[in-house]
Amino acid sequence: MSLLARTDIDAGGFFVNFNQDCSSLAVGSKNGYSLFSLNSVDQNLDQIYTSLGEDICLVERLFSSSLVAVVSLNAPRKLKVCHFKKGTEICNYSYSNTILAVKLNRSRLVVCLEESLYIHNIRDMKVVHTIRDTPPNKTGLCALASDSDHCYLAYPGSATVGEVQIFDAVNLHAKIMIPAHDSPLAAIAFSQIGTEIATASEKGTVIRVFSVSDGSKLFEFRRGVKRCVSIASLAFSTCSKYLCCSSNTETVHVFKLERVSPETNDEQGAGEAWYGKISKAFTNYLPLPTQVTDVFSQGRAFASALLPVAGLRHSCVITTIQKALRMLVASQDGYLYVYQIPTEGGGECQLIKKHDLRNIELPPNPPRTESVPIGVPTVVPSGGSSYAATVRGTAGSSAGSGGGGGGGAGSLDDDHHDHSQQ
Repeated sequence: MSLLARTDIDAGGFFVNFNQDCSSLAVGSKNGYSLFSLNSVDQNLDQIYTSLGEDICLVERLFSSSLVAVVSLNAPRKLKVCHFKKGTEICNYSYSNTILAVKLNRSRLVVCLEESLYIHNIRDMKVVHTIRDTPPNKTGLCALASDSDHCYLAYPGSATVGEVQIFDAVNLHAKIMIPAHDSPLAAIAFSQIGTEIATASEKGTVIRVFSVSDGSKLFEFRRGVKRCVSIASLAFSTCSKYLCCSSNTETVHVFKLERVSPETNDEQGAGEAWYGKISKAFTNYLPLPTQVTDVFSQGRAFASALLPVAGLRHSCVITTIQKALRMLVASQDGYLYVYQIPTEGGGECQLIKKHDLRNIELPPNPPRTESVPIGVPTVVPSGGSSYAATVRGTAGSSAGSGGGGGGGAGSLDDDHHDHSQQ
């Protein structure tokens, strides 16, 4: 969930990003980056690791492994893949333009530039495909499904309307284009298993959920009536029953992904009768009666959380922590808010805890983490130690591209590794 622009980091703000299963939080700043465990976030925020000295604008952790991908302000075209537990740089790659976003799952690592996307095999960091000449994507908007069985990559298909291009990142072919909105996209997110995708446009009032398999619209929600709202993030809950949405307002909305049977809801039946009369009356005066139908059929927020400050950008997720459903909201000014979601009946979310992320310090004894599930690489660090040896502690052979600098390096200019989408 790439959240902050480089100007925000340079001005003293923070890059905040949850990992794929919402088990940890990465925080980047002018001083370095830190990783925090979210397992006991109701009470404490456990610091896993801190690296000081570089101005970090992007940091992505692969689930609960020791593998992290980082980009700094000083070298915005260079991606470094590191084993944070050992404090080693495994490899690095340089690209032809500024890196705007990095996405990871257990099969793929995706690097997003303004007009291209590079898809790496995460097991050896080879570039397996390059999508070139994409519509200008200045914010680096893209999403990678975390489930390896539905390893889909989504990105804007147009700079003028809200088209979502979905690409199969394993079989390396375009899957489907979804015409989601009339105005350009502002946010996209896959469900945990990658079978659904949520979208929001720059208008920021309507949130839609589509089936990835056929592009059919499953849900439509109205976030609010305020205009000029900038959607910062969308996220499905880890159980895929809820969807949360943050913006530059002080409200974070939670939508429930369920279909209500009108036969079992008398109040809804009465509402539908009222809607039928109003819709019929409007039909006589409006040239596009289907637009009226869309407005009246949109769902509303099931629950909402009130943040202390408006005008900031936030990243939000919904996950289960110690068997309790929680919404976590990380802000660009360096705070993490923990909310309890009222699962029975909805309403206002209760603030349980507020954590300060601003003071990045070296933890005394970083806890152990699981080994990275990757294999033998083609890019090797200096000194003859292989990618696999660095990550897994086993010997390996040297192969692939060499390069300058401290670690194994590859140059990804427009003249190299070209596997463009046809």
